This record gives sequence, C-alpha cells and structure tokens, in this order.
Amino acid sequence: MRSLLTAALFSLVGCAHSPSEPAPASSPASVQAPAPSARALIDAPDRLEADRALDKGRHPAALLEFVGVRPGMKVAELMAGGGYTIELLARAVGPEGVVYGQNPKVVLERFAEKPWSERLARPINKNVVRADREFDAPLPPEATNLDAVVSNIIYHDIVWIGGDRAKMNAAIFRALKPGGVYVVIDSSAQAGSGVRDVQTLHRIDEKVVRDEVLAAGFQLAEESPVWRNPEDTRDWSSSPGAAGERRGTSDRFALKFIKPR
Repeated sequence: MRSLLTAALFSLVGCAHSPSEPAPASSPASVQAPAPSARALIDAPDRLEADRALDKGRHPAALLEFVGVRPGMKVAELMAGGGYTIELLARAVGPEGVVYGQNPKVVLERFAEKPWSERLARPINKNVVRADREFDAPLPPEATNLDAVVSNIIYHDIVWIGGDRAKMNAAIFRALKPGGVYVVIDSSAQAGSGVRDVQTLHRIDEKVVRDEVLAAGFQLAEESPVWRNPEDTRDWSSSPGAAGERRGTSDRFALKFIKPR
C-alpha cells in the first residue's frame, strides 16, 4: 500500500511540473522593467544640446540620485524657469509619473515664457503640468501626496522677488506625502551674511535656508558634497549672466529635508 501511495504522489508532482518540461514563465504583467539609471537618462540622444552644455556645472545625474526620483512618482519643481531641471524630472518619473512646474508671473514676463512654452511642447514633457503661480501658494490644489519637491539654485531669488517663504514652505509641507522629500540646492553666501547677497551676488547664507525649512516642520535627512567648491571665495555673482567662465563653479549647499512620517 505504501508503495502505491508513493507512486501516486510522484505522478501528481510530475503532472504539475514535469522535470522534462521548462518551468512556466512568469506572466509579463508581473515583471517590471528596471528603472533606467540616472546616467542613462542624462545620455538620452534627444536631450537638447543647450542642456548638455550646462551639465558639467549642474551635475544632473547626481541631482536625480539625490532627490531619489523614480518612475511613477509625483514631483514638483519651484521656479522651473526655462525647464532644464523639469525635463530631467519628467524623464525620471516616466509616462506614469507627473511633474508640476511652477513659475511666478515676474519670471515668466522677464525671461521664461518663450523657453518654458517651447520646453513644454516637447513630447518628452507631456507629463509636465504647468503651474503659473506665486510662491505663497506655489502648487495647484490637485498637487497632493507628492514624493518630492525640488528647489534648484533659486531659493535666493524667492527672497529678492519678495516671495513669502514661510507660506511657501508650509504649502510644500502640506503637498508632500509623509516621508516625501524637499531638496534645496543654492549658491553659498558668506557665513553670517543672511540674505544680504541674494540680489547682488545671487547667493544666500545656508543657515537661513536650514532655519526656514526646519521651521515649517521638516527634518534634515541628508546633505550632499557634490556641488561643494571650497575654493569659491563667495564674493562674486553666481548669476548665469554675470558669472561668465565661472558659471557652475560656485560653492553650493545641497540639503534634503523630509516630511516626518
């Protein structure tokens, strides 16, 4: 009797998965393609040459890795300008993600309207939502449960433009999901200078940014040395129009804040 039972069991196992047959393949729906690397996104052949010319000073691959942006995420950029960073984010989140690109009226009127409109017309940016809004309420009502918000070398501009940073940071805090990140990168002013150089040298004291963002309820999660330049004397204008050959070489702090879970 025992031998008959053993034979029956082996027969059942063989019907389910015969050793002579290959194991059933996984369903295509259950297999997810790996996310492209930041380097692969930067090397995409359809990127604009004007964007590539800025890469050396802006370190775009490091930016995407520092933010931690992945396919399917919902992210936003403050003061997107002509859209250099917004397109990087759009590539990183892919067609299933969404990117909100904010610009205030003064920036659009002074320089950004034409390049911004042209940027959004590019097929790669079809998942970008244009947000023409002021800094005290920078994101549209539907921008909720965001994974990340990026402020890339523009926090100092918000100061001299007259934006209400307390309201702005509070709005960003509300828009992020618990565990969402707020990344701020900007050119360093001399320690203790506060907001003295925000318009003349386009720099801001790192302590000002730390204090203002932490006051909104965020926690500092990480810093990156990628954009640091200890040889920068911090006494020259980092504005693209004034920096000349030094453009992209200013000492920049990179801070990643997190909304507590």
